[in-house]
Amino acid sequence: MADLTALRFRNRLYYVLLAAGGLVALAGLYAVHMMESHGHIITGMNNQIVWGMPHVFAIFLIVAASGVLNVASIGSVFGKSIYKARAPLASLLSIAMLAGGLTVLMLDLGRPDRLMVAATNYNPTSVFAWNVLLYSGMFSLVAIYLWTMMERRMNQWSKPAGLAVFAWRFILTTGTGLIFAFLTARQAYGSALLPPMFIVLSFAWGLAVFHVVQKVIYAWNEKTLDPAILQRTKNLLGIFVIGSMYLVATYHLTNLYFAHQSGFEHFILVDGGVYPTLFWWGYVVLGNLLPLLLIYLPGLGKTGCVVAASLLVVAGAFALLYVFIIGGQAYPLNIFPGFTVSSSFGDGQIASYHPSIYEFLLGLGGLAIAFIITTVSVRVLNFMPQDKAYIPD
Repeated sequence: MADLTALRFRNRLYYVLLAAGGLVALAGLYAVHMMESHGHIITGMNNQIVWGMPHVFAIFLIVAASGVLNVASIGSVFGKSIYKARAPLASLLSIAMLAGGLTVLMLDLGRPDRLMVAATNYNPTSVFAWNVLLYSGMFSLVAIYLWTMMERRMNQWSKPAGLAVFAWRFILTTGTGLIFAFLTARQAYGSALLPPMFIVLSFAWGLAVFHVVQKVIYAWNEKTLDPAILQRTKNLLGIFVIGSMYLVATYHLTNLYFAHQSGFEHFILVDGGVYPTLFWWGYVVLGNLLPLLLIYLPGLGKTGCVVAASLLVVAGAFALLYVFIIGGQAYPLNIFPGFTVSSSFGDGQIASYHPSIYEFLLGLGGLAIAFIITTVSVRVLNFMPQDKAYIPD
């Protein structure tokens, strides 16, 4: 009787969570309706800051969607059994986050009704057009990869499909980094370091999301993760976090080396108001140093610590993206080095930005879409990792 009561409670909780996710997604659609009806004037965006809070959510979801596939790639391409057992769940998360991120991106850029015009008038010289192919290709390849893993008759094709996904996800994240690397209209961007930086960031962010979802699934099914497997994956998360810090530090040190970038770096790291605070306290301390302590400090590193570290890595990701995307646009382009530039259009001035509630609702709507896809899929199909007795390799 006790088991039946617990089963009924879980069933009700499932539908409550699903309804909550649906309400958040509807709130996101309401925000889109308001922005379509009244224009972007009701958002915090302006002529200087054209990518606002929704882009922070969208870029996080897209980058993490690529990074979470690292779990699947280690299993399929490199033959590590504990990761291979998690490849279906990692692929599902990738599709779910990509769907959420692209929904936010499409609805935030304005005129989603003209999407077909953009698709049928392809501009091969635009990095944004390249990314349309990369995103649609990613969806298709991951779906095929998932099919080869879930359908027993197709298992023989799992490794080639995994190899294709492994290559494509590197290209996709490179494409995301290239959007900023090719953008020379802001001091923050236009650096060849950005594509590799986004690739390494995706490793940490994707694995952090995977840790959180895996913990929830194990708790929901009243199972416990093998401590040896947890030890292996949390060490990998720690390495990815260190790698992320290294690339971000290299990006800023490279900028500091060039005199024309010193003003921007001083703004972002020292006296830019909310941006230095978010960078040092949000990204460096909460998003990197504290997770590393939770992972590696003797006596810590247990399941709760790893989940807390993963959540902090995700929070740090949002802090870094806010600084990079919003702060990068807020600082004016140095059009004529050595001269002061001013105009009635705001040239030479630091732009202000205050995100509106509609932007937050749209971004949260993207997270809700990813949540709903994951929740329903896990309920309908078996994405629970099937671990065998762990043998260190």
